[in-house]
Amino acid sequence: MNDKTLYKLEFHKVKELVKAYAITEDGKLRIDQLMPKTTLDEVKLLQEETAQALMMSVKKGRLPLSNVKPVTPVLKRVEIGAVLSGGELLVVRDALRITRQAKNYYQDATSNGETYPIIGPYFESLAPQNQVEREIARCIISPEEVADEATPELARLRRQKLTLGNRIKESLQQIIRSNAYQDMIQDPVITLRQDRYCIPIKVEYKSQFKGIVHDQSSTGATVFIEPMSVVEIGNELKGLETKEHEEIEKILTELTNMVMPYTEDIARSYQELILLDSIFARSEFSLRYDCREPKLNDKGHIELKRARHPLLPKEHVVPIDVRLGRDFTSLLITGPNTGGKTVTLKTLGLFSLMAAVGLQIPAAEGSEVAVFDGIYADLGDEQSIEQSLSTFSSHMTNVISILNDMSLNSLILLDELGSGTDPIEGAALAMSILEHLRKQQIRTVATTHYSELKLYALSTEGVENASCEFDVKSLRPTYRLLIGVPGKSNAFAISMKLGLPEYLIEDAKVYLEKENVKMEDILVDLEQSKRMAEIESERAQVFRAEAERLKEEIQKERSKIDKAKKKIMERAELKAKELLKEAEEEADRALKEVRAAARKAQVMIDEQSLQVAKQGMSETLKKQYKRASKVTGTHKIKALTSVSVGEEVMVISLMQKGVVTKEADKNGMVEVRMGIMPMKVKLADLQPIKEEAVAAQTKVNKTKQKGQISYNVRKTQSISTEVDVRGLMVDEAWPVVDKYLDDAYLAGLKQVTIIHGKGTGALRTAIMQRLKRHPHVEAQRPGTFGEGEMGVTVVTIK
Repeated sequence: MNDKTLYKLEFHKVKELVKAYAITEDGKLRIDQLMPKTTLDEVKLLQEETAQALMMSVKKGRLPLSNVKPVTPVLKRVEIGAVLSGGELLVVRDALRITRQAKNYYQDATSNGETYPIIGPYFESLAPQNQVEREIARCIISPEEVADEATPELARLRRQKLTLGNRIKESLQQIIRSNAYQDMIQDPVITLRQDRYCIPIKVEYKSQFKGIVHDQSSTGATVFIEPMSVVEIGNELKGLETKEHEEIEKILTELTNMVMPYTEDIARSYQELILLDSIFARSEFSLRYDCREPKLNDKGHIELKRARHPLLPKEHVVPIDVRLGRDFTSLLITGPNTGGKTVTLKTLGLFSLMAAVGLQIPAAEGSEVAVFDGIYADLGDEQSIEQSLSTFSSHMTNVISILNDMSLNSLILLDELGSGTDPIEGAALAMSILEHLRKQQIRTVATTHYSELKLYALSTEGVENASCEFDVKSLRPTYRLLIGVPGKSNAFAISMKLGLPEYLIEDAKVYLEKENVKMEDILVDLEQSKRMAEIESERAQVFRAEAERLKEEIQKERSKIDKAKKKIMERAELKAKELLKEAEEEADRALKEVRAAARKAQVMIDEQSLQVAKQGMSETLKKQYKRASKVTGTHKIKALTSVSVGEEVMVISLMQKGVVTKEADKNGMVEVRMGIMPMKVKLADLQPIKEEAVAAQTKVNKTKQKGQISYNVRKTQSISTEVDVRGLMVDEAWPVVDKYLDDAYLAGLKQVTIIHGKGTGALRTAIMQRLKRHPHVEAQRPGTFGEGEMGVTVVTIK
């Protein structure tokens, strides 16, 4: 990297922008001394420093630094044995203060567990010296003033000085007010001359006024005399001042001795603070200029997305997209003057330099920058964004220097290559230079007006044309870079737009060779085709995005429908099973009542007929269950054809879960244990338990009484934890409560609430009395504050 290239790419101006965000003078100096790194690891480290500082400042605010004077010269004076002055001690105090503040800032930023592995060690190496800082702050008020409380002796001396000073002033005031001296006194004021209190006396009374003359006015009309009455007090005051200076010197010596053991720690901490100041200045630049961390590589690949030159006004700059190094190593940019070619060159070079010193770049996310050994630019002696004042000789001098200094891993930027001389010779020379660079795979970007170079780019592998778009109608550049399309200088169109007679333009075209005219026409067609292709591509992207959005919406709606359908089917299945179970239980109760009535009436009944009737009822229930399963979709779950010991199964006819204890015998009968009772059922009467049903089964099954099994694994999901019987009579309310307690017990609920209201208390009393005898109730209590108090009863289920 040579200084000329850095200057032409205006790298120094970018550093000035960054320096504005540094707090300390040494931090600004460090930024001013930034030079691009040339290895990938070094650049990655710098970029990670900036990224972590940016993250920390976004979350915790800016690093709390203040503009302190350089502390290194002060510490060197301590090391050679000098006594520090009050101002120098304040410099040390300020350095210790910002060290402490920076350390606290880092500890606060990492208090929630966040880590900053790159810049964290810089903070951790800070060594605050709180005792030294506090002592200096206590003793030194300003560079010229030591606090009275610095030592008891200093406080005593100053009190005595104040007393003596007041005595002197009182004596002098008496003299000024005395009638005996009115004619002698020039002005009735007390003044200091040579640190002595004096009265201005007219010169003619000099011999009559007893005292010591310390000064005389410039005109000679006034002398300043210290009256003899206060001379002795003044001498005493002078002695106190001498002692005061001695005490102050002693204090400064003691403070300097306190600093001495920590000079190395303070110096190291200060250097870390300067480093952190420069890093956080880079991060602040990223925030202010909307920068992004670029991807880095050492393969010469550059891809800038919506890149904005940082020195151009943000509201006016047109972002450009440019790439280099992957599909082609040389990029040839053509187009009219003021079209943005030089801006593109400068943006490429400047962004590579910025990334190499740890600065993020003002471009879109995903931009990529290569790390080069050297970046070389020939932009002319007076090249700027608006105009070119370069000459052929200056161009060639720069190009020769570049060819001598470059390496294979270099970025070469050439503006108006071959211009300033005969066009034919200049074009041939430019092609020779570009071909030399292409053969060595050196990344090169050049601008030109020569049609020969456009043809060279079209016909040479590894070289790509690009153009800066220009609106001929408005005679204004759009500053958009079109890669793959060669540009036109548009000299004829611009001249006609500016008013040059058409016949002169037609005559000029005659002088052009036919090949050149044909080439210009081809370029126009290519540019139009490129624009149409871009428009169609943009439209296709819009249509595709819309199609993707509609597809996503349809998928979401379909998912909602499937979930709703599944939920409805599950509810229907649950309801069917509950109805069938109730019917079976009703049949069992009817049989029990028949037997009970027969025993009471001492009548013999036909037990075989009852069993046949029950069997018929069971068959009917099975048919109804199969029909319900078919409607709800559960018929798709096939019955088991084989089982193994320990497998969990569902007994279809009983709607109960069990565990296989013996495999099927020759008759197809399987022994299944439900609770503590094993029983034999047909293999065809068993179904596998769905995974989702097993997942829904709560752990309450493990705590239930032996022999009792939940007949519905989804019951817990459907039953409420409270029942409301307000407004019912006791005879009406209790069946509801009794049924609810059965359901709650089967569902595995551990605690439920019965809402009966307060009223007269009759319903509450009756329910509480019956709950004492209920087989499912373990305990009961009235509601507490927030639960409903006496209007509810909270029941604990066994």
